[in-house]
Amino acid sequence: MTTEQFRQLAMSLPDTIENPHFDRAAFKVIKKRIFATMHEKSETVNLKLSPLDQSVFCSFGQGAVYPVPNKWGLQGWTTFDLKKVPEEFMKDALTTAHGEAIKPAGKNQ
Repeated sequence: MTTEQFRQLAMSLPDTIENPHFDRAAFKVIKKRIFATMHEKSETVNLKLSPLDQSVFCSFGQGAVYPVPNKWGLQGWTTFDLKKVPEEFMKDALTTAHGEAIKPAGKNQ
């Protein structure tokens, strides 16, 4: 999957906007929170997942999916290598992250 394909997929999700976020592009649900960031140069994305979803995607990601290696990773932020992840797998993960972002506050378990 390319960064442009990822961008198109993220922007196809309801109420999603894209904004700059440091050296990344951030994808956010309008009036909610960021659910994905993309670093074009490294062709990686970080998705905000629940701890359970993070463990599931990491177990199936065969090394191409892993928790962000810091406190953000402990909060569910998970890195996906776009060059190594199949499109359907990425679509499933992105849809999951988007779903977490639209949940009411306090319901992100």
